[in-house]
Amino acid sequence: MPRRIIRKQYRKARYVLYRETLIDAKEHVLTFIGAFVGIGLIGLLNSQYLVASDNLFLIGSFGASSVLVYGIINSPLAQPRNLIGGHVICAIIGVTIYKLFSGELWLACALAVSLSIVAMQITKTLHPPGGATALIAVTGGKKIAELGYLYVLSPVLTGVLILFAVALIFNNLRHRNYPSKPILKRKRPIRAASIQK
Repeated sequence: MPRRIIRKQYRKARYVLYRETLIDAKEHVLTFIGAFVGIGLIGLLNSQYLVASDNLFLIGSFGASSVLVYGIINSPLAQPRNLIGGHVICAIIGVTIYKLFSGELWLACALAVSLSIVAMQITKTLHPPGGATALIAVTGGKKIAELGYLYVLSPVLTGVLILFAVALIFNNLRHRNYPSKPILKRKRPIRAASIQK
C-alpha cells in the first residue's frame, strides 16, 4: 500500500515539474527581447550621461524586476502598481533611513529593508526587488549618498518607467496581457432604464 502511494505521488510530482518546464519557445524569445531592451536602454542612458564607474542608473534591483515584469508577467508582484510603487516607496524609505542612521550601517540596512517591506504591504505595492532598492540607497556608496532624494527620481523612477514602458510593448506582442488588469477601467454607460427606476 505505501509503495502504491509513493508511486502515485512520484508520478504527480514528475507531471507537475514537467508541465512547469513546458513553455512555448516564443515566450522565451519575448522574455529575452523585453529584458534585453529594458536593461539595455537603462544601460545606454548610464553610458551616455555618466562615467562608467558611477554606474548610477543600473542598480541591481532592476535585474530582479526584469525577471518579474518580463518572465512572470501574470504575477501580482509584477503589476505596474507594484513595480513602480514598490520601487519608489522603498527608495524614499532607504534614503530617509540613510540620512537618519548613516553612522550605524547594520542598523540602517536592517531598518531600510524591514520598513520597506511593511510599507509595501500597507500600500499593496509589494515588489520584492524594492527591498534591494532600499538597501542600495543605504549601501550604494558615495555617489548614491550624494544624490539624496534625487535617487528616488533618477535612477529609480526613471529606470522603473523604462522597464514598464518596454514591458507594455513586448508583453503585449502575442497572447500575453500586461498588465493583467486594465490600468484604466472603462465606465459602463448608464442605461436609461436604470435611471427611471
